[in-house]
Amino acid sequence: MSLDSAQLDHLHTYGYVPVHGLLDPGRDLAPVSEEYRGVLDRLASDLVRDGAIEDPLAGQPFAERFMRIVAATGRAHSQYFDFSLPQTGIEPTTPMWTGPGVFALLTNSSLLDAVESVIGPEIESNPVQHVRIKPPEGLVSPDLAAGQHALHATSWHQDNGVVTPDADESDILTVWIPLTTATVRHGCLQVIPGSHRGGVLVHCPGGPAGLEIPSSVLSRDGAVAVPLEPGDVLFLHRRTAHASLPNVSDEIRWSFDLRYHPTGQATGRSAFPGFVARSRSDPTSELRDAAVWARMWEDTRERLSAAEAEKFNRWDSDAPACA
Repeated sequence: MSLDSAQLDHLHTYGYVPVHGLLDPGRDLAPVSEEYRGVLDRLASDLVRDGAIEDPLAGQPFAERFMRIVAATGRAHSQYFDFSLPQTGIEPTTPMWTGPGVFALLTNSSLLDAVESVIGPEIESNPVQHVRIKPPEGLVSPDLAAGQHALHATSWHQDNGVVTPDADESDILTVWIPLTTATVRHGCLQVIPGSHRGGVLVHCPGGPAGLEIPSSVLSRDGAVAVPLEPGDVLFLHRRTAHASLPNVSDEIRWSFDLRYHPTGQATGRSAFPGFVARSRSDPTSELRDAAVWARMWEDTRERLSAAEAEKFNRWDSDAPACA
């Protein structure tokens, strides 16, 4: 499942490449979807306990149940589903999901074959990783949706721009995986071809996703939408400018946002736990136990909840471009 020469050339020339049919929706993605039904069960139970909803909506299909909960509460409850921690406000009980189905996808052999063809055979799973379950943007009133990043399209950014400067030279590869259909109407990603050839651009605080490259720094002209189906994978250079379109469909847009880099390079978020996903030189160094991975995140949550908040973001509003 390695990328062929044409795909690698496209990635190096334009900063991105979609690979169709890399994963099998039934074998590789269905177990993840099934696992998340249990996560939604726990969320619904907690919301009923807290009086936020009256009916847990048990028995509803995942997407319909999720959208009804979002509509009833005005929130996407994104942290319940995420397999990473937030940058601020970490508490001992901060929810996250680090289940074996997620770990299996992180370590999927077909996926790692493709990653190996880009960054080499010593591969670390980078801990800057997220699940995105985007409901239709019209599902929640604008007043309730204000300031909730999970309910909006993602702003223009570079993934290199949302990690700490120690990782500027790390060869971090972004891997974007749709679990549901991601057409233009669903809010698929859009990229600016060739934007990876420069350095790290200024990112200003604000915008729907918290950080945004201002239009005075980055023209949106030439942006290309990249619609994908489940089983397809989009690979992005760490400095390729990209954003998502708004979800104007009547369905959710569900995706995984993963990253990998050569083992030993800086992760850009050293407080969070990465792990060796593949090593041709020392296979014994690979993490193969999902329970160990989950404990790594649980231990990190406990440690950070008791520590002074760390600074994950290099940007502030004092940059001239942000004025």
